[in-house]
Order: sequence, then C-alpha cells, then structure tokens
Amino acid sequence: MDSSYSASRGFSGDLIVRIVLFISVCLFCFNAQAAGPAVPAMLDRSVWPEHLTSPVLFDVASRAEILAFAHALLVSESQDETGLKARLGLKKINMVSLNLIRQRLWARLLENYQFAQQSCEQDASFCVLVEDMEMLRERADNFQVADDSFYAAWAVPSRAFHERYLNELLRMAALFPLVSSEIERYNSDELTGDELNDRAFLLTFDSGPTVVGGTTDWLTEYLRQQKLNAAFFVLGKNMQMRLEKSSVPEVQGLYKQQCVGLQGWEYRSHSQWSDWQNSVQRSAVLLQQVLPDNYLPLFRPPYGHRRADSAEYFRAQGLKVSLWNIDSQDWNRNISAQQASERVLTLMLLWRRGVIVFHDIHNKVETALPWLIANTAQSGLRWQDCHDYP
Repeated sequence: MDSSYSASRGFSGDLIVRIVLFISVCLFCFNAQAAGPAVPAMLDRSVWPEHLTSPVLFDVASRAEILAFAHALLVSESQDETGLKARLGLKKINMVSLNLIRQRLWARLLENYQFAQQSCEQDASFCVLVEDMEMLRERADNFQVADDSFYAAWAVPSRAFHERYLNELLRMAALFPLVSSEIERYNSDELTGDELNDRAFLLTFDSGPTVVGGTTDWLTEYLRQQKLNAAFFVLGKNMQMRLEKSSVPEVQGLYKQQCVGLQGWEYRSHSQWSDWQNSVQRSAVLLQQVLPDNYLPLFRPPYGHRRADSAEYFRAQGLKVSLWNIDSQDWNRNISAQQASERVLTLMLLWRRGVIVFHDIHNKVETALPWLIANTAQSGLRWQDCHDYP
C-alpha cells in the first residue's frame, strides 16, 4: 500500500470507514430530498406499444414525447403569477427567469422535433408539419391521442408524466438564480449536455467511490464488459477513504478506461459554503495525483449549487462546471430502480441528447443501467466517449 494513503491502525478502522460512508449517504439522501421533488415524474414504459428496435421507432417515440411535453408547456403559459405560485408551492417566484427558461425549452423542442421528423417517410406516426415556432405551438395546442389509437394506453400516463416533469423544471426556473441548479448556466463555460450531437448521451455517476466491493466496483466492471465508459464525479473524502483501505494501483484499476472528475471534498452545497474553493482544490489535487490518466477537469456541483461569481475561479483552476439535463432521480426513496431507468429513457426521447446522471453510491444503478442499455441497443443512439467530452 502506498504510504501516502496508509490507514490508521486504530480500533475498528474498517468499521469506522463504513459508518462514515453510511452517514454520508444518509446525509446525501436527506439533503437531496429537501432540494428535489418529493415524488419525481415517472412513466411506465410498458404503456408504449413498440420496442425501440430501430432508429425510426426511436424517432416515433421521440416525436410523441416532444409533442406531449410541448402541450404541457403551452398550457402552463395560461397561468398567471398567482396560479404558478400555487402550482409550484412557492411564495415567491422569479417570473423573468421562468419565462426565459420556457423560451429556451421551446427552442430546444423545435430543434428536437425537426430532428425527429426526418424519418417521417419511414413511419408517419406523430408526424405533423413543423417548420417554425408558430407551427410547433399550434401543433402543441391541438395535440391529442384518439381513444381508439394504437397509442391510446400511453396518452394519459404520458400527460401526467409531462405535467409533473414540467413542474420540476419550472420550480427550478422560478428559484433561479437565487437558488442555483442545473436548469440554467451562469456563463458560457458551463456544460449542460447541449454541446452533444443529436442521439448522443454521456453517462455520468456521482458521489462515489463506494467501499471495496461496492457498487462502484460492479459498475466500472460492467461498463468495461459492455465496452462503454462514463464520467465518474467523485467526492474527495470518499476517494481518500477508499485509498486508505486499498492502494493507488487498486484505485487505478477500478477506474480503468473510465473518466474521473470531481464533486468537491464532501457532498454539500458549494454556493454558500465558505470553504468551497478549498473543497474543489483539495479534490482536484488528489485526483490528479492518483488518477492522472483518468482525470477529467470538470466539477459537478452537488445539487447543481455553485456561486454565480465563480467563473473566474474555475477558469484559473483549469476547470469547467459540468451540469446535466437528464436526472434519473435514483437517490429518491420514492422511485425504484426500474422507474429510474424508465424515467431516463423517456427523457432521452424528449431531449434527444444530453448528460445523464446516476449515483454509484446507490445500488439502484445495478438494475437501472443494464435495462437502459438493453432497451436502447438497437435505437441508433450513441453513448458519448467521456474522453472526448466536451
């Protein structure tokens, strides 16, 4: 074992490490639940009558989800500020921010639908002519699925999903920039997943590593078996504890062929924490020392929280903030592994490209990821190589 990372030989050292990790996970869950939705949007994909066995069928399902979400977004615009406060459960909302986010969502929906409609000659399901924003809004206004449609079983659950998911987005938008999140960038240096091409998705995993033999070990081996890689955003404290119970070569083997970025020294908001810069620097130094071949100069802010004035600091450190646009919500106790994977697939169909976030400190990913890989294997999407991101 490398002497720089040797564990103390005190009483029940292994037990202490496991207790600290358990407490960290509990605190993570408690804080995340406070920050995120109590019950996230979920959709049982079995109500969709077709498997995504071709790029064309991916586009059919994509067009359906885009139009369903566009309809929900359009309906939300009929509510005034008082109605939106009641809808989102907030006493104060930033209408300027909320409206700007809605404009950005519309722009993304238009772009996505125009990609998705390129296969309409092969399958005309959910194909309507959309050439500009006015036409998209008109199609959204008129969108409905007939009771005798082949897709009728999907219509009502999908409507509920998109209304709930839109609430998640609008709530973050209404609080931004007072409460930072993944909903919007503070500056052009920050990454959101919009940088990727159509049908390209980056897998990311937060808040590891786990103890030896835990989910991180299973996950990295599974990815190698599938000839895939991902970006792991690790906590410095967890990495230090892992090193104390193993060695530098073992950790290097753990992350073989993967990319490793940082999430700070511990999982807490980096927007109000006075020691946030030290948290970032300490983690970056450790990772560059231990994993120089895997190191990705990206910072994933816990909860998406970071300071609005942090751009110059991150530039000076050679780092970029890495956000996400597809949240599995796998940390949430109210969502199962299967529901998390189905939520991710639905959002992949809606957004058509982006950064997916799971957490390797939770074992739900051991069920969710294989299902997701299997159910998209023939859909024509591309898993982004983490070494080429951004």
